[in-house]
Amino acid sequence: MNIANRLQQVEQRIGQAAIACGRNPAHVQLVAVGKTHPVNALRQAAKAGARIIGENYIQEAREKIAALADLSISWHFIGHLQTNKAKTAVRLFDLIHTVDSIRLAGELNKEADKIGKRQDVLVEVNIGAEASKSGVGAGQAIDLARQIQAFGHLRLRGLMAMPPFSDDPLQARPYFAALRELRDKMAASLNIALPELSMGMSADVEVAIAEGATLVRVGTAIFGQRQ
Repeated sequence: MNIANRLQQVEQRIGQAAIACGRNPAHVQLVAVGKTHPVNALRQAAKAGARIIGENYIQEAREKIAALADLSISWHFIGHLQTNKAKTAVRLFDLIHTVDSIRLAGELNKEADKIGKRQDVLVEVNIGAEASKSGVGAGQAIDLARQIQAFGHLRLRGLMAMPPFSDDPLQARPYFAALRELRDKMAASLNIALPELSMGMSADVEVAIAEGATLVRVGTAIFGQRQ
């Protein structure tokens, strides 16, 4: 099966999952994860209808974005972002999913100010409190969001998380639910709209959508195993 066929399958899964829980499929966007996959694979996906591509590494993304400049693609950064890469990230990406510290937020704000941009961001939450993963603790997320709100060149759009790994997609459901509940609490506390929940990957798209995902990050089911 080629990339176009696999992309179509994933889009069908998203649509069916949304309808099954009474949601509008148009309210769930697919982020095709291009990490380690070659430019020609991303071009095939874009030509087959992928509108958002997510990348994990700044240098790799920079090369791909330049190579695919002729296509209408929205680029999202979904990997761990070091503060010294903030300048490049602001120039390359429409949405940064992985803001996990006030220091990083401050650097992004400073760099966005320099180019007159209002950078859309998500707060990354370490929803499973795993030592091996980045992300702010759930207990500190609202404080971080409040500080981000004070920056004039950042626009907080919601939350992102990756639950603990499990072979059973249903094991992720409580973590997805917890992220949605945290988002709702945060929106009420800060009195702002936070429409985005970035959660769910190839194996657990359906469960994530049932719990409110608006951005699902899918790589393997579209591009196959990483190169």
